[in-house]
Amino acid sequence: MMRRSILKGEWLLSSKRILSGMRPTGKLHLGNLHGALTNWVDLQNSGQYDCFYFVADWHAITSDYESTDSIRDNGIQMVIDWLSAGLDPQKSTLFVQSAIKEHAELFLLLSMITPLAWLQRNPTYKEMQAELTSRDLSTFGFLGYPVLQAADIIMYKAYGVPVGVDQLPHIELTREIVRRFNYLYQKEVFVVPEPLLTSVPKLLGVDGRKMSKSYDNAIYMSDRGKVLQTKIASMFTDPQRMRRTDPGDPDICNVFSFHGLYSAPQTVSEINAACRVAEIGCIECKKKLASRIEEAMAPIHERMDYYTSHLPEISDIIAAGNQKAADVARRTMEEVRAAVKI
Repeated sequence: MMRRSILKGEWLLSSKRILSGMRPTGKLHLGNLHGALTNWVDLQNSGQYDCFYFVADWHAITSDYESTDSIRDNGIQMVIDWLSAGLDPQKSTLFVQSAIKEHAELFLLLSMITPLAWLQRNPTYKEMQAELTSRDLSTFGFLGYPVLQAADIIMYKAYGVPVGVDQLPHIELTREIVRRFNYLYQKEVFVVPEPLLTSVPKLLGVDGRKMSKSYDNAIYMSDRGKVLQTKIASMFTDPQRMRRTDPGDPDICNVFSFHGLYSAPQTVSEINAACRVAEIGCIECKKKLASRIEEAMAPIHERMDYYTSHLPEISDIIAAGNQKAADVARRTMEEVRAAVKI
């Protein structure tokens, strides 16, 4: 996927590289699957991109620095979820951020040139401080994590980063840092990355709030059988529909939004019409949904069972991905040090 230019001595990509990562904070849920992971698999299988996906374990420490015991195991579980969803180590490079020490070096150098005001105006910084009031986030690491994120991206000279609209400010900050670095050191070392906007379906948790591990309202990729059925049965529906004979409004029903992802178009249309005239009750509708999710997730669960019982294979996959990532990072940092003259 990479060749050497003899004339310029630069590393050029024969296909467009993309990069993305996830923080290993626990098992992945259906929001993660449809919000990011399915898109990663589609990008991988399109044949148009050189895909790098990483376990962002250093990023996990920015907010969970007091409880790091589970980060390593969560990372392994997350890679299992990735593989189960369809990521292929023969097509994508899967690696662990902390295994590539060059990320820390580049983060340090970028922090030297990044104005403090750029970080202070980051909307996510303010939002997470307001949301996670039980944690002390007044740390340099938390304030500066967008610089680490920039280092993650530009280390691999990624052409694009698949993100939702809410992540656009982070990508724009990365673009500004790249422009500043290239200008200060008078060399086009880094590519200015483009955001690859993805359509993220709105999946709420079983209680109607944003699906989140911290809210204890998530349907996990690994949920099946009685566990899955119980969670589906507890899902909030149309709050105005108090009795079976009351007509419902599928447009405000979380269960119906899941049917849009998991049920056939004809079934979705039938449920839509039947709910509005009370021909189908919420219990029956939930049972149909549980059955469809179980059926759709069966291939993922089969792969999950395989990889869970073949952990040495996971270790080999991660080690191979780390080596590929390290090779690219080493070459990038050679260019960076030459540009900075250190």
